[in-house]
Amino acid sequence: MTNAIEATGLTHRFGSTQALDGVDLAVPEGTVLGVLGPNGAGKTTAVRVLATLLRPDAGSARITGLDVLADPAAVRARIGLTGQYASVDEDLTGTQNLVMIGELLDLSRRDARARAAELLAWFDLSEAAERRAKTYSGGMRRRLDLAASLVGRPAVIFLDEPTTGLDPAKREEMWEVVRRVVADGSTVLLTTQYLEEADALADAITVIDKGRVIAHDTPDGLKRVVGGQRLRVRAVDPSRTPEVAGILADLTGVTPAESGRGELTVRVDDDALLPPLVSRISSAGIAVHELSLHLPSLDEVFLTLTGAPQPALEEAA
Repeated sequence: MTNAIEATGLTHRFGSTQALDGVDLAVPEGTVLGVLGPNGAGKTTAVRVLATLLRPDAGSARITGLDVLADPAAVRARIGLTGQYASVDEDLTGTQNLVMIGELLDLSRRDARARAAELLAWFDLSEAAERRAKTYSGGMRRRLDLAASLVGRPAVIFLDEPTTGLDPAKREEMWEVVRRVVADGSTVLLTTQYLEEADALADAITVIDKGRVIAHDTPDGLKRVVGGQRLRVRAVDPSRTPEVAGILADLTGVTPAESGRGELTVRVDDDALLPPLVSRISSAGIAVHELSLHLPSLDEVFLTLTGAPQPALEEAA
């Protein structure tokens, strides 16, 4: 499969701060790469380099085969970028914002208006098309911002924390937009502070810490970094939690961890213990709210890899 994005050995410093320290990336066409990292890890710096907004101190990068340093104008014609904050002109209407972008991309006014109408309908903004963007809700402004990045039908789209500040329902709407963009043929590099977002959207995930790539794999592959699976049980009657804990300890040889609400969790290497566990709990007459076997969460992976509980809200570099 051909890579739409390729980067090798990207380095960049801001004064004494090493923002990128030999970053390698490869994103096959028509896929989503999720880029995770703690505050100041270098995610946004990497996006700026790939989007021709920042020159690296060393290394190389290509977008759809075009060198970002040798041919930045051609690269810009192939990409779309949505930053961490909506960048639309709030004094213009939705239509005016998109038509302006179209004309800047050398579309005729007629074609720019047609593309604007198409995108406004796609992003469910047609009814607000003639309203000034300053009257839009936060979610509407983010959708308009993403629509603006798609006016030129880019082959590659960089989404730098596109759902920051949105409530869960609005994030779900944006996720569906990303899926539609990829289904339409684009390749997406997504930086995000929400681990569940990367899990829901990304075909592969790269974790960056202190300017270096420290892990790259599929979401499930990264979850296996923590090791094994997690067996989770919660009794209907909290008073019977010690009995369940005893059964788990007997079957696994490990004392299970207990959360504050009576949920017991223990690591297992395979699912062979599930049938005897069900049998033992049933024989003891213990009713359960939950009995599940699953891979570790991306939160656990992130903690294991970086030592940070989750990506910070904003990134300085």
